[in-house]
Amino acid sequence: MHRAARTAARGWSGVVGATTTRRCLKCRVPLQLSSRAYGVVPTPRDSEEKEMLAQILRVDHAGEYGANRIYAGQMAVLGRSSTGPLIQEMWDQEKKHLAKFNEILAENRVRPTALLPLWNIAGFALGASCALLGKEGAMACTVAVEESISEHYNSQIRALMEKDPERYTELLQVIKEFRDDEMEHHDTGLEHDAETVPGYWLLKNAIQLGCKAAILVSQRV
Repeated sequence: MHRAARTAARGWSGVVGATTTRRCLKCRVPLQLSSRAYGVVPTPRDSEEKEMLAQILRVDHAGEYGANRIYAGQMAVLGRSSTGPLIQEMWDQEKKHLAKFNEILAENRVRPTALLPLWNIAGFALGASCALLGKEGAMACTVAVEESISEHYNSQIRALMEKDPERYTELLQVIKEFRDDEMEHHDTGLEHDAETVPGYWLLKNAIQLGCKAAILVSQRV
């Protein structure tokens, strides 16, 4: 009888541990783990929903992967400058975003985009080349990229809210958290003289055009 009681206690502690509060990246709001059978992404009800969710996860993973490579390029040029710690702080958050999407992709057996090798090179090259313009160039790149990612996250939030906000609660929470982080990076770039780099608007528009193309391609390829 005592053994059964201990077994039951261990089982209950496992349930409690699995449903305890976990905190988002900067501990803004404690998020409660769902008691539902699935994790962040619900089990697709049909092939149409399965494809929709796969596209969302694939492109978000690609975006976070590309952002990581951009910050890596910036750090390669400015890592030892006074701007290095600021870039590193933003990069550390992007690493957490990427780790989370790596986890979600694995849980749901969604393949990443086949273009990751291209985004690896292109992202690093973009980050490094903008950083060669100085701190202002790096910040301008950050503003352009993070604005594009934030806008894309917002479009996903609207689409999921229109479909079924209750069904996609956990996924919406993740996307909203990461969207807020990206907007924070965007604002940081503006605060650190992004707009003072020569040709700011031309540079920003060129980068955002590339981001939009990358988003469209990464959803399916």
